[in-house]
Amino acid sequence: MTTVSPDAKRIWRAARVPVFIAVVVLLAAILLTLTRGGGPRGDLDPGSAEPGGSLALTRLLTQQGVRVVPARTFDQASSALSQDATLLVTDPDLVQPARLAELRGRVDTAVLVGARQDVLDLLLPGVVARDEAEVTVRSPGCTVAAAVAAGNAMLGGTGYWAHQTARTCYDGSLLQLGPTTLLGTGVPLTNERLATEGDAALAMRLLGHQSTLVWYVPSPGDPAAGPGNRSSLDLIPRGWLFGAIEVGVAAVLFALWRARRLGPVVPEPLPVVVRAAETVEGRARLYRRSRSTGYAADVLRQAAIDRLRPVLGFGAGAEPAAVVESVSARTGRAGAEAGALLYGPAPGDDASLVRLADELDRLEREVRGE
Repeated sequence: MTTVSPDAKRIWRAARVPVFIAVVVLLAAILLTLTRGGGPRGDLDPGSAEPGGSLALTRLLTQQGVRVVPARTFDQASSALSQDATLLVTDPDLVQPARLAELRGRVDTAVLVGARQDVLDLLLPGVVARDEAEVTVRSPGCTVAAAVAAGNAMLGGTGYWAHQTARTCYDGSLLQLGPTTLLGTGVPLTNERLATEGDAALAMRLLGHQSTLVWYVPSPGDPAAGPGNRSSLDLIPRGWLFGAIEVGVAAVLFALWRARRLGPVVPEPLPVVVRAAETVEGRARLYRRSRSTGYAADVLRQAAIDRLRPVLGFGAGAEPAAVVESVSARTGRAGAEAGALLYGPAPGDDASLVRLADELDRLEREVRGE
């Protein structure tokens, strides 16, 4: 008989191609994440012409006499700073708050895009980050000069609230506290939205105060920017994590769909009729081939005891001593002889096993009175 259940070798042969593809995709994702700061990539990158980049704003600032210094690592940003410079950080969450506070203390003005609560607790105590809101055209609703001059602008994202000394605009998506400005989203700085509403005016007034603008685009692979105990999962973009979760759910659903169903045994007619004697002979040959004389003797003795117990009036839990005593009383055999037949040691060879089988048959007939 040939088994149809898959073994480890068959499972690996079937799964190695999907596993290889998954490993390649994962390695590619990690590689892209670690190298994403090496060139123009969008996401408020000052050298990117993509819709999410900020090349257009960089050129406008340059035309107005502002020297834009791109920085992609903490060390580059630190070396480019001076007291008469403006610092723009496009993703403050990728920078350790203490390091960010160090950079903030070396410039006259700073603009942070989408700063979260852990950054605010150290840099701007008392400022609270609220849930993200939809990015839409909003009116200033404040007295901040840059917002009043720009008028309506595309803002939203993270909202901010603070005590009365801070000034909030655009429904809380712009907050100015002293020389620090918080933007809830970087949409007004992008190539795609710069020409809409008053986005260009707002961006120019926020970033063009000083003669130098240090445009810091943090990279998750920069060891000098983030805390030293960040795990590799922190370096993976959130979209990749969501995608991995979706793939995992799909894999579980696929496994449930294709897995073997476990249920009650379903009887199935055999293609041929097998005589009971052939089954017994086949099992006997297996025992003989494996030299399982002791196991075969145990099977013979247990079968004889199971047949004798109802005749002797015992149940399934009868003690061996009681069975031997009752058999001895019925057959007139000595208790030691009956005990040796039913519970004795295993026979040493096939001939002894055959003699044991004959003696057990004879003992059964005597108990039944045949």
